[in-house]
Amino acid sequence: MSLPDKVIARTGRLRQRYDNEYRLVAGCVPYRLKKDEGNPCSLGDDPEQVEVLMISTPNRADMVFPKGGWEDDEDVYEAASREAMEEAGVKGIINRATLGHWVFKSKSSQNSSSPRGACKGYIFAMEVTEELESWPEQATHGRRWVSPGEAYQLCRYEWMREALTALLERLSMIEPVASAQELTDQSSMYMMLQASSDSAVALC
Repeated sequence: MSLPDKVIARTGRLRQRYDNEYRLVAGCVPYRLKKDEGNPCSLGDDPEQVEVLMISTPNRADMVFPKGGWEDDEDVYEAASREAMEEAGVKGIINRATLGHWVFKSKSSQNSSSPRGACKGYIFAMEVTEELESWPEQATHGRRWVSPGEAYQLCRYEWMREALTALLERLSMIEPVASAQELTDQSSMYMMLQASSDSAVALC
C-alpha cells in the first residue's frame, strides 16, 4: 500500500490576491469548548470553558493565531482553513461571519499613508474538530492550547486581542467590549490606530 502524499505548505506570492495595493490575508482563531463534567450538555458562561490554539514562531516568547495569504484559487474561508492546517495542524468548522477585518502595516511603512506594503486581513472563528500529528510548518510553528486569559497575555498584536474578544462575545462568554479591558491592560505596548468599528491599522 502506498503512503499518502505529504501535504506541503504553499509558498511564494504568484497566486496572491490583492485589493488595489493591499495584500489580502485570511486567518482564524482556532478554539475548542470544554464540557462541564457535572453537566456535559451545558457550556455555561465561563470563559475558562473555552481554549484557543496559538502558534509560536522562532525566537519569540509571544504567540500568534494562524494567518497567511489569500490566493486566487480559493475563497476566503478556504484560505483561512488552509492556513490553520499549514501553520497549526488543525482542521475544523469555520464560522463564515468574520470576527473582523484589520489592516496590518509593517514597521517600515508605519509612517506612510500609502497602502503599499500593507495587508488587509479577514479573521474567522474555527471550532477545531481534528488535530494532525504532523503538519507542513511544524518545524517553525509549535502549537499550544491556552485559556482566554493566557491568550490575552501572549498575543503579539492588539488586533489579535480584538479578534479574541469578538470570539468570546460571539460565544456569549463575556459582555461586549468592557470585559476585554478587564482581561488585559497591555494595549499601550502596541501602536494602534482605529480605522473603523471593525477594522484597524496595526503594526505587524
